[in-house]
Amino acid sequence: MANYRSPGVYVEEISTLPPSIAEVQSAVPAFVGYTKMATNLVANDLLNVPTPIDSMVDFVQYFGGPDIEDPAHVTLDVDEQRSGTKTTGYTASITLDKANMSKHILYHAVNLYFANGGTRCYIVSVGNYSASITLATMQAGLTLIGTIDGPTILLCPEAVQLAQGDFNSFNQAMLEQAASLTDRFAIIDTLVPTLPKAPGSITKDVATAIDGINDSGAAPFALQYGAVYYPYLQTSYNYTFTFDSIAITKYTINGAAPVAPAVDLSGSAMSALKSTASSLYNYVQAQFQNYHITLPPSAAMAGVYCGIDKKIGVWKAPANVSLSNVVKADVSVARVDQDQLNVNDHTGKSVNAILNIPGSGTVVMGARTLDGNDNEWRYINVRRFFITMEQSVKNAMAMFVFEPNTAPTWVKVRAMIENFLFLKWRDGALAGSKPEQAFFVNIGLGSTMTALDVLEGRLIIQIGMAVSRPAEFIILQFEQKLQTS
Repeated sequence: MANYRSPGVYVEEISTLPPSIAEVQSAVPAFVGYTKMATNLVANDLLNVPTPIDSMVDFVQYFGGPDIEDPAHVTLDVDEQRSGTKTTGYTASITLDKANMSKHILYHAVNLYFANGGTRCYIVSVGNYSASITLATMQAGLTLIGTIDGPTILLCPEAVQLAQGDFNSFNQAMLEQAASLTDRFAIIDTLVPTLPKAPGSITKDVATAIDGINDSGAAPFALQYGAVYYPYLQTSYNYTFTFDSIAITKYTINGAAPVAPAVDLSGSAMSALKSTASSLYNYVQAQFQNYHITLPPSAAMAGVYCGIDKKIGVWKAPANVSLSNVVKADVSVARVDQDQLNVNDHTGKSVNAILNIPGSGTVVMGARTLDGNDNEWRYINVRRFFITMEQSVKNAMAMFVFEPNTAPTWVKVRAMIENFLFLKWRDGALAGSKPEQAFFVNIGLGSTMTALDVLEGRLIIQIGMAVSRPAEFIILQFEQKLQTS
């Protein structure tokens, strides 16, 4: 009670409700990569600066559009179909030199992220399109992400352009950052979009991407803080060309070289045909729409994480979800391959498969962390739910630092945490028919603390949660019932 000194009427408001816990955002990805520009007010003022954006409009405003492909990497053969002297149509053969196409895919990856449910994210531009993709540059960008509290998901689609050793080093760095900070989760791609010819060969190809990733001394439980997805995705996005600069490589009429007085259009740029041969121009332009960009799946999966967290909650497994803006998975994963990817009895590292399912589209059919044989941290949603709860409670407990370490404080803390977990149980995040089966909160002298703990200023709280786990295997058991009468 205040020390009143003069006569009068005083009002005191008595607080009877415990403080509350605000749940932290569970899905805020951070992308590291290369962009056309990195400008807000002056040129390159956003270079190597973790920058939050909320849409592709923001991305284009600050970081520009996609990389423009070189027309020299296109071979365009056109055959004009004629009946007498009348043109009846065209056929075009287009070959893209994909090995020399732009390696800078961050623009398309972020677009795929937003298309699959993505919301706010961070972009760390480490260079422009004229720069080469290097491990040192990418790791510098990753280190910058480690200095801020906002991101909860780490990914880098352009890391697949690194050599195998550098690729494994970067993925190891992502996992170690997530494990050391304990507030984020890494989504990892495989190294190359392998195209195996027979079932059973995928496992070996994927192994080249994950064998170099391990628990380390710096982060002994790193594998539980990341997940790997396979294969790559053929998206609905097209390569970006300055279309009018593309030239016809070879021009034939009814399969034969033009004979005078026919015009040989070999070497003609599209710009020259725009007004003189508009039907050919429009035909070729339409044919280029059939050539789609293939992207690693991490960006799409980051969008899935965000979408599920927003619609249901972080406790829901990010699986059995169809992907948007995706034509198909680049590899059809056979059951024999998925068995080894999902439960690897040699390495213990799980890889989540993305399948082409008729009638359902391209569907994510895996929800395991890299530590797929660990009963505690096998599932992505369990690991991410604990991350979210730990950070939420940690932030709320800041108000109790230097409060009296006595029973009234313990009661407030226990009530605050129990109220928070009760809401999670009611939403379906925790298993159990009653709250006491779903969670517990222990705090107090003789329970979680000794007299020495109190003397040394330690307030210790024990929290247990029974997180709901996904029904990964649904087993239907049928048997014949004999007629009894």
